[in-house]
Amino acid sequence: MISMPPFHLLCTLIGLLLLPLHINSADPDLLQDFCVADLKAPLSVNGFPCKPEAKVTSDDFFFDGLSKEGNTTNIFGWSVTAANVLAFPGLNSLGISMNRVDFAPGGLNPPHSHPRATETGVIIEGKLLVGFVTTSNVFHSKVLTVGQMFVVPRGLVHFQLNVGEGKALLFTAFNSHLPGSAVVPTTLFASRPSIPDDVLTKAFQVGNDVIDNIKSKFSS
Repeated sequence: MISMPPFHLLCTLIGLLLLPLHINSADPDLLQDFCVADLKAPLSVNGFPCKPEAKVTSDDFFFDGLSKEGNTTNIFGWSVTAANVLAFPGLNSLGISMNRVDFAPGGLNPPHSHPRATETGVIIEGKLLVGFVTTSNVFHSKVLTVGQMFVVPRGLVHFQLNVGEGKALLFTAFNSHLPGSAVVPTTLFASRPSIPDDVLTKAFQVGNDVIDNIKSKFSS
């Protein structure tokens, strides 16, 4: 059996204790005031390179896209206008973004998840049923009206349904400049190439006719 001097053993134990802290450390803070995204740069690794500061203008820090109502004439009666780094390059590396979500009467923001961000939102107009499901399959929901707020933890499947008599409007915010969105119906039934029917029929315990019928509704 190999023995170690007490001092060396102590140093080894301290190193092992500190190793997880290093592995789990967060991204460092910015070392400059801003990093406006150069979306045309040839290389992008976990973010976008910075535009040269000499080419940055005041317009890079302002965005008016959320001022316009979205087109809700679709099968869900819903529209999302994203203010993420792709639409608003000034957000690059700042870890924040927003969405405007418009609802027609009865409109649904279908079940979806954001793999890279927690979401919070506030109702601006109308009445919405907001709900999410935990990884323990516990469903949390509440009907919210103007001025009320919600939060959905990162990665959990959630939705908003317009349960009021008229249109509804929601603004959401994320702790990522590009939170991503995996919309459950289109992810499962409108992927390219398609998920094999054998997978979906077994997953949902239904026949091929049911799966093919659902896929046909998302084919356009």
